[in-house]
Amino acid sequence: MANITFSSPKLKKDITVYATAGDTSSLLSVAKEHKIPMDFECENGECGSCAIQVTILGNKQPLGVNLTEKEKTALKLAGKISKEQIEAAENSDVPPPWRLACQFIVRNEDILVKF
Repeated sequence: MANITFSSPKLKKDITVYATAGDTSSLLSVAKEHKIPMDFECENGECGSCAIQVTILGNKQPLGVNLTEKEKTALKLAGKISKEQIEAAENSDVPPPWRLACQFIVRNEDILVKF
């Protein structure tokens, strides 16, 4: 199980939900399931409207990062991540600070999601 804490000015307070590790649902799907008012449009990784800041909580080494090509393009065009951060994600499994909720697959780690 993973604890996902959502934090946003749209929320009265932070909301923590549980997600099943190994489920291939996107973070956006988890948010929709729990009625978290996260912005989104295309749900396909092309528009960038569901950009989120993700922070790994705890002292564990972050799990491997898988950025889709659409996600890299959308976040880079929006100025959310740099070429160096993309390379660090691909070569050293260092997660970038920004992701797309529609492309981010929840793993077995606790995270803070700001939107």
